[in-house]
Amino acid sequence: MRVRFLVVMLLLTSCGHPSGVMTPVALTAATPKTTRVDMLVATTREPSGDPATLFNGERSPKPSLTAVEVSIPPNRKAGTVQWPKRLPPNPATDFAVTGVQQIATVKEGRSWLSQHMHNGHALVFIHGFNNKYEDSVFRLAQIVNDSKMDATPILFTWPSRAQITAYEYDKESTNYSRTALEQALRTLVNDPNVKDITILAHSMGTWLTMESLRQMGIRDGHLNGKIRDVILASPDIDIQVFAKQYAEMGTPRPKFTIFVSQDDRALAFSSFITGRVSRLGAIDPTVEPYRTKLEEAGITAIDLTKVNSNDRLNHGKFAESPEIVQLIGQRLMTGQPLTDSNVTLGQGITAVVGGTVTNIGTVAATAVAVPATIIEAPMMHPPKKKKPTTADETLQGDLREQQLTQ
Repeated sequence: MRVRFLVVMLLLTSCGHPSGVMTPVALTAATPKTTRVDMLVATTREPSGDPATLFNGERSPKPSLTAVEVSIPPNRKAGTVQWPKRLPPNPATDFAVTGVQQIATVKEGRSWLSQHMHNGHALVFIHGFNNKYEDSVFRLAQIVNDSKMDATPILFTWPSRAQITAYEYDKESTNYSRTALEQALRTLVNDPNVKDITILAHSMGTWLTMESLRQMGIRDGHLNGKIRDVILASPDIDIQVFAKQYAEMGTPRPKFTIFVSQDDRALAFSSFITGRVSRLGAIDPTVEPYRTKLEEAGITAIDLTKVNSNDRLNHGKFAESPEIVQLIGQRLMTGQPLTDSNVTLGQGITAVVGGTVTNIGTVAATAVAVPATIIEAPMMHPPKKKKPTTADETLQGDLREQQLTQ
């Protein structure tokens, strides 16, 4: 059975784009006007020694910093990455790297930040399982461009071998990278040019994110207030473990938003190989006990199950839906509510706020074809704890720290 599952996943995740796109190409006078995304990339990957790849999937004891410029072609469909069919990329039709600068010191990194800071807002993106260095660079460039966010993009890319059969190696690589991500976040927190930080993590990268935030909270008693928003897309985390991680980072906490989808095949694979343990990103947040638990914790859950996607795994909907990407950049990162009349995600979008179902948004010309469900849990004192149903369906205990002794 496991071998059959692996074969199916291999077929679903196979891709045809060429590897080795990190060698910069020059824009010429004949190149149509493109959009440029400048990002700072921190990584615990091992340098490859090849300018076409920069870093491989092995682990390095020393983190590295690189400034990368990505050119995005005009006349493209939002939510997609235009990979070149051949090398070198053509900036008129393809995503293309147009600049690479190695950053040798933290001081140089701070200098880059001061030159590229957007009103003090920083976005830190942590990719998921089965990603090459270039995959995460192009994905972040696409998210920044399509969301029209007003923030400085920072990528943290951890050692992934980008193979479906290397799930365990990738998971251990996230653990290997916990302190490096913590250090990167502390560097941003201590930078006077940074006013607030939004963390956007995907898939297995959400585990790394939660572990690093938990470490920071344990060291300091709570998280720094500059870390304002944490967005977990398709979180590949055991639900019970997430509850502990969330509780142990201390209070006050950032505003948490999770994107879930019950038809996520990648999370189904993860659940299968981890003993059929439910993953946070695959829950139905409209049912109990999840609905009450999320409300008590003040966590917003956005259900993308009914959103169509070109991703055969249904694992990257948060980035491939233009409306959802804009929701991230224009709403979640700016602290705006999701329940007013200006939200135009699609037809029939509903919100459950404090147990009340409300119709939100209007029908947009380019809206998602089928409804999604949003649960926005208000920040309030939690109601009296309700007894959960069965153990395998719950968050297993409160989303607050439990002491061994009184």
